[in-house]
Amino acid sequence: IGVGFLMADAVDTVATKFPSVSFAIVDFSQAALKHKPKNVLGILFKEQESGYLAGYLAGLVVKHQGGKQIVSTVGGQKIPPVDRHIAGFQAGAKAADPGIKTLNSYSQDFVDPAKCKEIALNQIGAGSQVVMQVAGGCGLGALDAAKEKHVWGIGADADQSFLGPHILTSALKKDDVAVFKTIQSVQDGTFTGGRDVVFDVKSGAAGLGKISAKVPQDIVAKVMAKQKEIAAGKLSIPTEVK
Repeated sequence: IGVGFLMADAVDTVATKFPSVSFAIVDFSQAALKHKPKNVLGILFKEQESGYLAGYLAGLVVKHQGGKQIVSTVGGQKIPPVDRHIAGFQAGAKAADPGIKTLNSYSQDFVDPAKCKEIALNQIGAGSQVVMQVAGGCGLGALDAAKEKHVWGIGADADQSFLGPHILTSALKKDDVAVFKTIQSVQDGTFTGGRDVVFDVKSGAAGLGKISAKVPQDIVAKVMAKQKEIAAGKLSIPTEVK
């Protein structure tokens, strides 16, 4: 299993050399691999759905709090999985609060927290009341900035509520569920390469992590109602950052 968009060339090369071995790659379509090896399964996520829910919550919270109606995102590299999160977040925030302003910058890094912290501090200085990180380890710096400046932070991929009470929620992407199901399919003989499997809110592999207890229950109820709409396929959510 290759984990991440950046592993595409390596998986393509090795899977082509070993056609009798099963491979999977997270965050990359099998059809987009150079040699399109039939022994590879692409594991994709509708990150835009998790992002939308996080943005919708952020928009409602900022509207409730008053003050500058600004929220922001700190992305790592500008690659499709990152942009799907951000595009969804921006759409969700604007659905909740049409007058809201969304800021976004990329660190071009997934490792160095200092780079993301500097970006987040600039966004907070510009009035952002909620900062969502979509930058892996680098993104921890953005959440640290939120803590330092007493604004909300939103985690990504895993539930990052353990970082402290400044975490509003996390935009979940359950790689563990997807990878486990893929391994299970190899074990029980049902693995089929040459295609993609897409995980989303409906399948339980995307959604929100723990929501802060400080959020009013009527806001939580609105977010949960929106989650049901997404699971039912009633919302069209953008995947590209404008």
